[in-house]
Amino acid sequence: MKVLITGTSQGIGKAIAELFLEKGHAVIGIDRQSSSIEHSDYTHYQCDVRDKENLPVIDDVEILINNAGTQNEDDIDINLKALIWITERFGIQANIKSILNVGSASAHTGSEFPEYCASKGGVLAYTKNVAMRVAEYGATCNSMDPGGVLTPLNDCVINDKELWAQIMEETPLKRWATVEEIAQWAYFLTVTNAFCTGQSIVIDGGESIKHNFVWKE
Repeated sequence: MKVLITGTSQGIGKAIAELFLEKGHAVIGIDRQSSSIEHSDYTHYQCDVRDKENLPVIDDVEILINNAGTQNEDDIDINLKALIWITERFGIQANIKSILNVGSASAHTGSEFPEYCASKGGVLAYTKNVAMRVAEYGATCNSMDPGGVLTPLNDCVINDKELWAQIMEETPLKRWATVEEIAQWAYFLTVTNAFCTGQSIVIDGGESIKHNFVWKE
């Protein structure tokens, strides 16, 4: 299938692109940085997802994965507004089979930076809106909401022993996801899945359900 993925230069987006290429799909990437992916079925457009006037012309996208995002840097413009522009341009059309928005567990818990939470919370509502509109094409739209993932964006805490120990206390499985694990979820929700739609799938190792019950002995 023809797959468009945003934010493919590193981290989750790159892992998703590589998995789809491995599975035999034609992949198009959009990122403001260059890409190190070298594959005959991969096309890369280096541009900013916020620049809606200069987005590339790409027709007949079958799978759209909105992965491009940032943390504490124009979060609402990049994580939400640009995601909407990309979806309206490439996703709402008759050839679409599946749309996946990469959200965040923070949209459910309210943790992290204020604008980041707000931007990802908006993604949840927009996902439901899009699911209703692409249903006429027999297509699905869901959001995949990771918790901690081992990406370059998170190196500042991953490499801090004290902070990392604190984070692991908040994570029942005592680890964060790899980008390859998240990519497998992306593949399942867009290729394998054909019925679940309008849903927000939290993939956080149980962090959002952790609770400490305090009671008298």
